[in-house]
This record gives sequence, structure tokens and C-alpha cells, in this order.
Amino acid sequence: MNTPSLKGQVHEEIEKIFRTLLPRNGLAVREEQVTLCHIMLDALLKNNIALCDAGVGIGKTYAYLTGCILLRKNAPHSAVGSLPVVVSTSSIALQDAIIEEYIPFLSRIFLENQIIQKPIRAIVRKGKERFVCDVRLAQRLEAVKDKKKNTEQLEDLLSLRTYYDLDAVTGLSGFDRKQVCVPKFCEKSCRQRSLCRYHRYLKEAKSAEISIQICNHNYLLADAAHRLQALHPLLNDYQTLVVDEAHKLPDAARQMYGQSLSAEDFREICDLLAKEKHILAAQHLNEKFSALMRSMCRDEPLEEDRRTAFILTPDRITALRDCLFLLRQIQKQLASHLPRWISYRLGTTENILNLFFATDRKYILYIQYDRAGAPSLCAASREIPEQLNQALWLKNIPAILTSGTLMAGGSFDRPQKIMGLSENQRVENFIAASPFNYEENCLLYIPDSPLNVQIGSEKEVEYLAEQICRLVEAAHGHTLVLFTSYALMGAVYNQIKDRLSFPLMEVWRHSSDMIHKFKQANNAVLFAAGSCWEGVDFPGDMVSSLIIVRLPFPVPDPLSEAEREQYPSLQDYIRAVIIPDMQVKLRQGFGRAIRTETDTCVISVLDHRAAPGERYHQAVLEALPNLRITRKIKEVEEFSKKHGKNNKDDNRGNHGWVDCKIAYFM
Repeated sequence: MNTPSLKGQVHEEIEKIFRTLLPRNGLAVREEQVTLCHIMLDALLKNNIALCDAGVGIGKTYAYLTGCILLRKNAPHSAVGSLPVVVSTSSIALQDAIIEEYIPFLSRIFLENQIIQKPIRAIVRKGKERFVCDVRLAQRLEAVKDKKKNTEQLEDLLSLRTYYDLDAVTGLSGFDRKQVCVPKFCEKSCRQRSLCRYHRYLKEAKSAEISIQICNHNYLLADAAHRLQALHPLLNDYQTLVVDEAHKLPDAARQMYGQSLSAEDFREICDLLAKEKHILAAQHLNEKFSALMRSMCRDEPLEEDRRTAFILTPDRITALRDCLFLLRQIQKQLASHLPRWISYRLGTTENILNLFFATDRKYILYIQYDRAGAPSLCAASREIPEQLNQALWLKNIPAILTSGTLMAGGSFDRPQKIMGLSENQRVENFIAASPFNYEENCLLYIPDSPLNVQIGSEKEVEYLAEQICRLVEAAHGHTLVLFTSYALMGAVYNQIKDRLSFPLMEVWRHSSDMIHKFKQANNAVLFAAGSCWEGVDFPGDMVSSLIIVRLPFPVPDPLSEAEREQYPSLQDYIRAVIIPDMQVKLRQGFGRAIRTETDTCVISVLDHRAAPGERYHQAVLEALPNLRITRKIKEVEEFSKKHGKNNKDDNRGNHGWVDCKIAYFM
């Protein structure tokens, strides 16, 4: 594969695919996409790790899939060519799109033009807790048959006789999912083992004919952990790795290499003991767990999720000691009477509680509070970069890491550091700029800094309300307003809810229904925070005005304080971490509005710290593409009037579900 002639041949195929074959099938030629595919393929051929920041509209998914397919095709007998590609993503939506849209499209075109000789076979890999156990399903159906269960939930339960991928059935309650999923430990004596749909799925997944395995970042890291511990791998052996949505990999690593215990975890353990008829043990353990939770509770509900450092106070010492003593006692006395997987849960819980009792310095110990004030014990590893390096990058296999928001402030320093790649000599970086004409289709509005308005003051709320009202009227609705604080969102909402002539909606956590209503409305205004900064698309003229209320600086918490300790001064930390992280999230928010070449939008940044002459003005400009800038609301009104309501084509479509996420494409 490394011969100049063969390498040249493969690059010629890229040119043919992107300049001739794909345009014949409805895709436009994008020079940035063609170049990106060449870069990705070269990195794979050189056994390098490519960090590719690919702007909106590039078509990076087609680029890396094409590169990987051509690599396997032209090196079928090499180590790289004979083993499958692993594509890791952070979202189910992208997994679905890859297996239901991207791969069948490429497979058909490549077969028709004899680029490949066999259909591309792909599979989505996920944890066993995402699949149905037929034995447990039968037990659950028997348990609810004489009860007044919600009709829709009952229908969803019954549908699992056909669908065994739990993600295929969206109306299941969390309780039902836990009751019917494949358990952590399956008994070898199970009477259904030979007929088990999950085991049939695993057998299919191991087929050598499958050339692309798709998983999420957590599954990828779990597979790596198995390999490091000499346990049975979760994924087939692979020699090429693609990490899409790579900016989410550190978050997945924090979950994988961290520990947590919530009130729900404690209740589940007690319920498991009770079901095994150890009622007294369950009651005593519940009392001790409840005391531990009370030692960490706050007196008042919170406006937002909060993390606070865990401090080993006298009442927490007592509560932890009591929990640990009872857990050890139960494990000792009931060792021969408990199923293996319940013993495992008890042992794991004991180990996690020990971290807090001994204040283990390998971890950042903190309490996570939800909006109701309910606490969870959390332990985050201090060694995420080193763990990622050991888990993924020391394997010496080629890899592509790509995202629309991978770079920050014109540099890859920040992502390389947090992903354990700072010292890796195989790393190469590439920027593929968006092909969209932002200067023509966008206007950036940053008003002058208002006088005597401080962040958090009542005057700020009044100022923001006035600005938002004018911007909404200029756009005739069609507005997404992104907040960094639910408290501020509520305060501004109360100021303007009776002043607008357009429908006004608020999205709190997990309010997918409200997002759907906004998309169905003609001219609504949506107030949002949290997860709406990324992952939610508003194509066409749904959002003609995007308002960013405050710059999305990370909120100080125990995790950021621990990272701050690594820098000699606060200013060094701000330059190296705080500003780049803000810029990444700002880019993510910006991407909610402009999703196609024909989209037009006014982007307004109302934070006075972004105003000309203020501290973060230049950082804001560095984070965004080249845009026309105005300080005058009159120019915003003129821009909105000129572009008006565009009624752009909406290319969203409904796609059927592929059961168990195994696909065979002709």
C-alpha cells in the first residue's frame, strides 16, 4: 500500500468519487471535502493520528468513510486492510445516520461503479443493558398483566417481543428498561441461552464480513479497558479508528475512569436484596444509605446543577463508616446466598465509598447536586490524559479524530492536552474551513457595552430584555436565545413574556417536546440553555436570529479547580483553559443557526465583555468565522428585512429503524 503507484491510484479514486460519482447522485463538489478526504487517507497510510477540525457543511462523514473504505479495498491482505474500522461517536443520532443513510448511500454508488465488489456490512455495537433479555421480559409482562399499567407503556413493552434493541422503543419508562434489559451477569444455566436474541446479535457482530463497527465513546473506552486488563474485548480487533464528535471524548473518559453513587443507586441495591428475600438486610442498609444522603443534602433546591467539593465532615465520617461496616457484614454473612451479580454490586459500592472515606488523592472528590438538591457522590480521575493515551494511542494504529469544534483560538493545544496527545509524535493537525459564505449570509451584532450594568444585576436583566425584544421584532420571531444560566433565563422570560407578539417557549432539561413544538411553529421564540448549545439543528429559517446572552465560560467547580492547580498563575490558566473552552462552546452555539448554504442569520452576542474594546472582544472574533459586524440595531433590522422569511427547503426525512442495528447494503 505504501508504493507510490498504489498510493497515487487511491488518491485518483478519491478525485473520481467526489468530483464525478457523488455529484451524479445529488451531492455538490466541495473542495474542502475533497482535500479533507485526501488528508485523512494520507494520515491512515502513514499510521498517524489526524486531528481534523471540520467546519459546518464540509461533509466530514463522507470524507472519513470514503477514506477508510478505500484503505481496506486497496490493502486487503495487510494488517490494516484485513481488520474492520471502528467509528466512535457521542450520539445515537449520528450512529443512526451513519448506518441508515451514509453507508447505504456509499455502498450503492461504490457497487454500481465497481469501486467495491461486495456490499459494505456495518453494525452498531452497544452495551448489553441496551438490549432485551427475553426471560426478564416474560417476567415483567407477567408482573404487569393484571395491573392498570399505562396503555402506551404496555404497548412498548409488548413491542419488545419484536424489537430487542431498547433504543428502538422510545416510550419505555426507566424502570421498565432496567427490569427487562440483559443483566450485567448472565447465568450460564439460563434455559433460553441457545435462543437468546442478544447472544445471536453478539455472534453476528463477530462476523469477519463486517467491515465497519460503530459505537459510542463510552463503549470504545470500555473495550480498551477490557484489553488492558486482559479480559475478553467488546469490539472485534481493529486496525483503524475514527473518533467523530471527538470533542466529547474527554467527557466520556471522565465517566469511564470516574465513579459515582446516587440515591437511585442505593435504592436499587436495597431493592435487589429485598427481592432475594433478605428484607432485614435491605431495611438496615437503606437506613444507613439515607443517613449518608442526609449528611450531604442542601436545605434549598438549586436553580441549576451544582458541583461542590466533598469535605469529610464528622457526620459524613460517621455515615460512611456505618455504610461500609454494614456492606462488609452483609457480604460476609450472605456470601453463599446471593447471586454473583448482586455480590458484585455490593463490592463495587463498598470500593467507591472507600474512596471518599480515605479521601483518595487519585480522584477529585465532589458532590453533584441536581436541581431538586438531591446529591450524588462523584469521584473524577486526575489522570484522564494519561489514561486516554494508554487506552487508545499507544496501540500504534492509525486514527482520525474529527469534530466541528475541535480547535480553539486557532490552536489544537487544548484538545491535544486533554486527550493525551501532547507528546505524541504521530499527531498531525488539519483545519477544513466551512464552505458557507458567512460574510454574505450572516451578520454579527455586538452592541456597545452598556453603562453601569453589572453581570447579575437587575439592570442587566432589564437591558437584556430590551435587547431581545428588539431583536425578536426585527426577525419577526424565528429566534433562538441561548443562556448559560437557567436562573437568568427565567428572570428574562418573566420580563418579556407579555411584551412579545410571537409565541415564546422555554426549554428546560430534556424538553424534547418543546423543541419539537418550536420547530413546528412558524415564527416562535425559544429560550434554551444546557444541552441546546450543541446537538440540536434548526435548518432553514427556523432560526433567523440567534442570540447569545452571555459568553459561555465554564462554571468554576472542583474539576476546574483541580486543573487550575496545574498552572503557575491564574492568568496562565485563563489563557490556556478558560478562554479556549469558552471559544469551543461559543462555536457550538453559533452552529445551531447556520446548517445549510442557504441559511441566513443574525448572530447577536449581548455580553458586554464581548463589546469592542472590552476584555474578550478579540477572543469572540477568533472563535467565529469571518462575519460582517455591526454595533447598531438599525443595521440588524435592515439585514432582517432584506433577507426576510426564506422558506428554505427542509431536507429532514423520516427513516425506518433497522432492528438490532445490523445492516447489509447493496
